[in-house]
Amino acid sequence: MFVAGERSEQPSDLIRSVSRALRLLEVVGASPAPLTVKAIARRSSLNLSTAYHLVRTLTYEGYLERLPDGRYFLGHAVAHRFHDLCGSLGHRPGAHSVLIHLSATTGHSAYLGRLVSGQVVIVDLVEGPNSPYLEDLEVGLSAAAHATAVGKALLMSLPRRTRLRYLTENGMPPFTSRTPTEPDQLERELAGVRAGEPVEEHGQFRDDVACVAALVPTQAHAEDAPWAVVVSTRGETIPAEVPRQAALAAADLSTGT
Repeated sequence: MFVAGERSEQPSDLIRSVSRALRLLEVVGASPAPLTVKAIARRSSLNLSTAYHLVRTLTYEGYLERLPDGRYFLGHAVAHRFHDLCGSLGHRPGAHSVLIHLSATTGHSAYLGRLVSGQVVIVDLVEGPNSPYLEDLEVGLSAAAHATAVGKALLMSLPRRTRLRYLTENGMPPFTSRTPTEPDQLERELAGVRAGEPVEEHGQFRDDVACVAALVPTQAHAEDAPWAVVVSTRGETIPAEVPRQAALAAADLSTGT
């Protein structure tokens, strides 16, 4: 009987280049920080030339991504396969495992936020090497809804009247020169986001920091408090693939069936 996680007997027609590529992906995925090709080769027990060839191929196919400094981390194609696996198994993964995967795939910090007793609260967090540390976005802390992507995504799930009441009761203090401080400003901003799209903020909560948040669909249990998956980035430009990865993670956590 086959048991998940166990290796079967090595086949006689084993394709070693495929085996090496998979081992390389395991090494990169297990690292808490992006790796250089030399580090990948050493940890995979591959010679440097072989590692370079495999890294270039895996990067071309989207299974690895390269940072400007030459280090590599898991690419968007890995997230797609993870999403496919969840669908084939017919059930949702745990929230924390989804955040771990999202952080490893993007190289950025991943958060889970929720409306708790009328407040936007960070309920889980996995830090990534390419995001700054944000002391105000720690687990258990309330987030400023009007200035953060997580807050805006969750506010969008509320009726307009409820949203305005929330803003009136909690205030809209400025965190940077870009922070919306009036309800009408925020309403205009949210009106520009199409239903189901991730919400972004650029330098509104912290200078030189941007975030993107995707609301977790709740078709099956609409009475549940809304959740949102968030990714933060260093600098005010969000890499093009990050919103898509956040949306895939939110879909994985959907309470729909």
